[in-house]
Amino acid sequence: MSDPRWVDSAPPSWGASASRGAGARLLRLVAELLQTLLIAGLLFLAVNLVTARIRVEGNSMEPSLHDGEFVVVNRLAYRWSEPTRGDIVVFRFPLDPERRFIKRIIGLPGDTLRVEGGRVFVDGVPLEEPYIAAQPRYAGQWTVGPQEVFVLGDNRNNSSDSQNWGMLPFEDILGKAILVYWPPSELGLIPHYELAVAAGG
Repeated sequence: MSDPRWVDSAPPSWGASASRGAGARLLRLVAELLQTLLIAGLLFLAVNLVTARIRVEGNSMEPSLHDGEFVVVNRLAYRWSEPTRGDIVVFRFPLDPERRFIKRIIGLPGDTLRVEGGRVFVDGVPLEEPYIAAQPRYAGQWTVGPQEVFVLGDNRNNSSDSQNWGMLPFEDILGKAILVYWPPSELGLIPHYELAVAAGG
C-alpha cells in the first residue's frame, strides 16, 4: 500500500493538477488581455468623441499654422461656452459642408467690423494682431448677426474667409484647434491670443 504522504508531496507535473493550473493561468491571461483591449477600446472611443484630428491644407493660416501640420481639435470647447474672439476654429465650409476649414474668429454676434488701411476695426476699435502674416490689402465693412461669427485667416491676403463668403454660423463650428501634434518639430499648444478680446472689447 502506498504512503499517502508520498503522493501529496509529488510534484504537480506528475498529476492532473498541473494541467488544471496551466488552464487557469491561460484563462487569467486571456481575461486580462480582453480587459486591456476593452479599456483601450473605450479610451479610444472617448478620445474620438471629445477630440478630432485634422490636417492643415494650404497656407491661409501662416504664420500660425503651416501646410501639412496635423492638429487636435476640442469638439466640446463650445458645448458649455461661447466662441471667443481670437480662437482658431475648425468648421464645415458653409458653401460646401463636405470641406473642413480652419480660421481665426475675429467678429462675434452684434459686432460691426471694418477693414481699412491695413487694419481691422471692431466697433470702431482697432485690433492688435501680432499673428498675421501681412496687413490686409482689401477693405470692407460687415455686421455679424446672432448665432454667427466672422472668421479670417492669419495670412489675410491668401485666405478664403468671411471677407469673401460671409458669416460662419455657430452650427457649422466643429471645435477649437488646441494642439499641433505632427510633425514632432512643431509639437505644441496653439496660441489663441486673448489680447484680441481686450483690444476689441
